[in-house]
Amino acid sequence: MTLVLTRFARARLFPRGGRLNAIQDCTPEAWERHLNEHPPLKVLDGYAPFCKLHVHQNWTGTRCLTVPITPENRHLLRSDYEARAKDELPVLTRWFEGVESPVAQYLVVILYSSEQLAKEGEPITADWGIVGCLATAEPEEIPMAPITMMCNALGVEEGGSGVPLDRAAYRRSVAFWQNNANWRP
Repeated sequence: MTLVLTRFARARLFPRGGRLNAIQDCTPEAWERHLNEHPPLKVLDGYAPFCKLHVHQNWTGTRCLTVPITPENRHLLRSDYEARAKDELPVLTRWFEGVESPVAQYLVVILYSSEQLAKEGEPITADWGIVGCLATAEPEEIPMAPITMMCNALGVEEGGSGVPLDRAAYRRSVAFWQNNANWRP
């Protein structure tokens, strides 16, 4: 099985100029090579048949994606309307400023099948495309944000995947994201 870093993931995981909440201590090419040369600790099913999650021990200095919300840090939460890409609609986003998370123990790499990526207009030359990565303390998936689930349900034309909303998964997501937030340096 071969993996390739998609344009979408490259821009988000390895932004120009770097940033502390992106992949650290590694070039995109070296990161992709490592994932192809080292089997995952485990493989999890994603939110749809075309999605798989490969769990790897973190070999980089990448920090955890989320931070628990506490009474002591709640005042550091910020929000704004943002789009992930220029052709997507902005959605309400929330994050911490002034909080730094610990180095992650695991990298949960999100993969889409080559068939799904072709359907979404991003054909690849590998079996699977890397579309994201969750840096975590535990070898498990962080629930997809509720707004991402809604965008996916809108369809490919709106930047989603076309997977209908799963109400139970949505409620689990809300339970997690009510108590956690992403962070930005």
